Amino acid sequence: MTLKLDDKKQVVAEVSQAASAALSAVLADYRGLTAGQMTKLRAQAREQGVYVRIVRNTLAQRAVKGTDFECLDADLVGPTIIALSMSDPGAAARLFKTFSKDNQRLEVKALAVGGRRYGAGDIEVLASLPTRDQALAMLMGLMQAPMTYLVRGLNEVPSKVARALSQIKDQKAA
Repeated sequence: MTLKLDDKKQVVAEVSQAASAALSAVLADYRGLTAGQMTKLRAQAREQGVYVRIVRNTLAQRAVKGTDFECLDADLVGPTIIALSMSDPGAAARLFKTFSKDNQRLEVKALAVGGRRYGAGDIEVLASLPTRDQALAMLMGLMQAPMTYLVRGLNEVPSKVARALSQIKDQKAA
């Protein structure tokens, strides 16, 4: 299907707007996936807050120009699907990683975070990043640990005194 100039401008503007607000991007080759599998991928992406789009490579190059994902220009070759994580940096990587377990035809090409390009092998690292809620829970656990140990230590002093007095009482009773 050929796109008119106005349609192309609209696609570039839409992808550029999404890319400028995104935290990370993942590019993959979708060759061999059926329409049903693509629909399933898009549905999972909507649930996880990931922007997924198939765009012509030249339009995608224009859309990411001036964003953190300009480093992915060289990887925009062949049939490419782009996934942009909007709220969680690891969301797009997790989406493609879990989807590619069931659908081996989806091959990750490259990913970018913070203006740096990473290879397809680094998807495991990005996918294993904790979500915001998980990171906050880990931080709170770390912040609570010293206080917990302090309270336990302070509570141990009266307990030791009570045990010592109990032993003295038992010795005098015997």
